[in-house]
Amino acid sequence: MLHLNETSTQLLPLPDGQMEVFVDVPSSAARQGVAIITHPQPLLGGSAKHKLPQFIAHSLRDAGWVTVRPNFRGVGQSSGSYDEGRAEALDLRALHAQVQACANGLPLALIGVSFGAFVQAQLAAYLQAHATPADHVVLAAMPFGTVTVGRQYDTPDGIHQPLVIHGECDESVPLANIFDWARPRAHPVVVVPGSDHLFAGKLPILRALILHHLQHPQSVA
Repeated sequence: MLHLNETSTQLLPLPDGQMEVFVDVPSSAARQGVAIITHPQPLLGGSAKHKLPQFIAHSLRDAGWVTVRPNFRGVGQSSGSYDEGRAEALDLRALHAQVQACANGLPLALIGVSFGAFVQAQLAAYLQAHATPADHVVLAAMPFGTVTVGRQYDTPDGIHQPLVIHGECDESVPLANIFDWARPRAHPVVVVPGSDHLFAGKLPILRALILHHLQHPQSVA
């Protein structure tokens, strides 16, 4: 069972093994909500300890959010192996259920970076289809279509009011791909000028966008 009362590293039992999860808890007793933050592509070195999800987690912790960072399959102490987002999405669904069970009614946010955004989009679409949408969804550097390394991503759309953030100069997922994803339902996309795939040198902007969205979910930026 997941515990959200102290900063810790936890190993959660899942149907196919275990998931390593890093929990960060604010120093203040007041809680703004709980955020599940997912990491970039494991095949390219992505993990819950990658600087970007860790930066987001610590930024949200300092703003009063409990943050939960899972390692996907085959990363760290998480069981299994990479499954192109399929099994990862099922694992994330199981983690979300545990978070929801011990969140005491606090708002829940799904925040994903790169491959992690692809997996979060699947979870968000699943929750919406079952009439239990997430309170907040942030998809940063999300892959869609054919990316530069040749992998293909069929990222679901139709998610309720997600904040979609993308770098103008993303070298991995061309900005045009994200406009193709957004166009059918006219999802707004927040473009960070001059930013690469993982927002190098733009982290303060990314932090500000995410925190603003959590405080004002009806706003685009």
